[in-house]
Amino acid sequence: MEQVWALIPAGGRGQRFGGAVAKQYLQLLGRPVLAHALHTFLTESSIRGVQLVLPGADLASGAWRELLGPQNQTFLPPVVGGAERQDSVRLGLRALLEQGALPYDWVLVHDAARPCLQRADLHALLDVLPRAPQGALLALPVADTLKRAEGEHAVATVERSTLWRALTPQAFPIGALLEALDDAQQQGAAVTDEASAMERRGWRPLLVQGHADNLKITYPEDLPLAAAILAAREE
Repeated sequence: MEQVWALIPAGGRGQRFGGAVAKQYLQLLGRPVLAHALHTFLTESSIRGVQLVLPGADLASGAWRELLGPQNQTFLPPVVGGAERQDSVRLGLRALLEQGALPYDWVLVHDAARPCLQRADLHALLDVLPRAPQGALLALPVADTLKRAEGEHAVATVERSTLWRALTPQAFPIGALLEALDDAQQQGAAVTDEASAMERRGWRPLLVQGHADNLKITYPEDLPLAAAILAAREE
């Protein structure tokens, strides 16, 4: 029977966020953003192992051990990431295979900068895997009116009834996802998430509706919003 693994690519520096500290290490209610992102997977009994991918300098310095505290003893040995997200995911997938995962096992790829994943959303994704042979991902139907722009001017309204916002985790068989990412790299194709790599090869992953509070820390104003979400849950 297929096992389920988690992969957290944290190899980037969060350039859109700005600042000297990578966004995955910023403090959020007393712990790094990355620690919150890891927690849901490390405490989920159906996850066989959690593979973390870090920047080379961070891995070499060992500072991540102190930042993550005792939690760092509970996941697989981290590996060095690549220049782009898709490179980090490829390296993480290879590490999983080297550490006992099988090509047909599932991997859940989750953004290191998404600290507010609800356990209910994780379970919803896990529950559909037996009937999602082409993979699945958390997503959210687009609610806002969308505009097509020319420069700074709106020129048309985009039909939104078939549009969804892709979230994470995204779940695919390890071997198939690695092949898709390798192919994208060889073809020079930029893929912004795992689903886009699979769609290039004709896969049609299942959309599993999640919650809007599964936000990604991208800009400075996202951090206090994430803090408010997590604090409200604790209350």
